[in-house]
Amino acid sequence: MDDAAFNTESVAADQLKAFIERIERLEEEKAGITGDIKDVYAEAKGNGFDTKVIRKIISLRKRDYAERQEEEAILELYMQALGMA
Repeated sequence: MDDAAFNTESVAADQLKAFIERIERLEEEKAGITGDIKDVYAEAKGNGFDTKVIRKIISLRKRDYAERQEEEAILELYMQALGMA
């Protein structure tokens, strides 16, 4: 193997290692944040709030108003068709 090929492989290996280490650090941070979120839900539950509803509200707030309105209209239509409304 010549020096150029070895050097290229070495650089690629260094880049790969750097990517993997960055991902590992981010995964650790994500685990910490996930734990923090879980703690907040537990605190809310401890104060009498329904965490299932809180999760639904958070999900709804991520979407735009028109999208939510359309989904709610379709849901209402389906519920009426099934005699649920």
